[in-house]
Amino acid sequence: MAPNDSAETTGKATGTVVGRRKAARYIVPVAVAGVAAATIGLVPALADSGDPELPKISAQELIEKIASSDEQRLSGTLKISTDLGIPSLGGLAGSFAPGGGGTDGGSGAAPEDKLMELTSGTHTLRVAADGPDKQRLSILGEAAEYSLIHNKGEVWAYDSKSGEVYHAAADAGQQKQREQRDRAPEGVPATPKALAEQALAAAGDTTSVTVDGTSRVAGRDAYQLLIKPKQSGSTVGSIRVAVDAANGVPLKFTLSASGGGKAVVDAGFTKVDFGRPDASLFSFTPPKGAKVTEADDLKAGAEKRGGAGSAPERFAGPEGMKALEDVEGVNVIGEGWTSVARIKTPGGSGLPTGGPADAKGMPAEAQGFLDALGDKVTGKFGSGTVFKTRLVNALLTDDGTVYVGAVTKDALVQAANGAE
Repeated sequence: MAPNDSAETTGKATGTVVGRRKAARYIVPVAVAGVAAATIGLVPALADSGDPELPKISAQELIEKIASSDEQRLSGTLKISTDLGIPSLGGLAGSFAPGGGGTDGGSGAAPEDKLMELTSGTHTLRVAADGPDKQRLSILGEAAEYSLIHNKGEVWAYDSKSGEVYHAAADAGQQKQREQRDRAPEGVPATPKALAEQALAAAGDTTSVTVDGTSRVAGRDAYQLLIKPKQSGSTVGSIRVAVDAANGVPLKFTLSASGGGKAVVDAGFTKVDFGRPDASLFSFTPPKGAKVTEADDLKAGAEKRGGAGSAPERFAGPEGMKALEDVEGVNVIGEGWTSVARIKTPGGSGLPTGGPADAKGMPAEAQGFLDALGDKVTGKFGSGTVFKTRLVNALLTDDGTVYVGAVTKDALVQAANGAE
């Protein structure tokens, strides 16, 4: 094993990551609703036995290696699992909003619905990319496969189980904007590189970054980059990134909770090839008899039913909070890994009472889900309920104010007590 080297990040190091970080050009297009930072754990067998001897490298040099990596072609297999410590979200996704209920009137192949499955359990994915215009992601099931294909501005999704097809196309004026959205969506990242870039963008004075030895992942030599919050009170214990020693591409990403136990987020390659994938992977023709739903029709139907819907904001650390600072009605308390977002809910009311699902009551399924997660708390702010996951916690006070962050219950209550 190469000697460990460590260096705590500084503002300069953070600027290097943010300033030089390229768009994750080979990320397969996904648009997926997540809860908090709904993320991902890998089986330990991903890392090969034996740690390779590699040249010594500093944390700063390894960060720069990631930032300058520009592999635009790859194909491989990923294993992804999620352990947020909450029930499966698949049947609950639409239950928290009036008129919610999943894909009623929509498409069973729409990415927003199918990729929600990645927020719980263990999954095997195949990915392929050939530059910024051609990407493919497939979720492998026991007897079915869901594929999402991006080819020069056209996006196709096909669910072999239901036989449904989803299609979105961009005209010339929308091409650049759509490609950027498809490559770097606000939903769940699909590759270790996407996850690593978000973590490194948050590195600063509140973060320690060190090189913690070497490993072999998917048959390739890698350095281990260890990212840890300096502050107490965060639910994030550490983030470990296995970085390809040859090209700087993150091969595996593991997020561990400060409370211990199984990794909350752990996503990595079991096989990877940086050669050009077969061109046929990016071609798609709807099978005969398949139901094809156009994205524009789906959007129009959603708006007619009362709103197009959107992915919830992500609250998994400093970078997620930065995105909220300019949002009207949202105030960020504190800084770094223990920052908390304070949100005033419309109407200034707390949780609705249980009862039948109607305009005034919460569906029983959603109510039961919240009751299972909630802890009653009191403080200077009054009283409220803390809803817990292993990563993100939220306090909803009885007057309708929400405090949310990747922090412990005590840190939430402290933030609420000190809020003006």
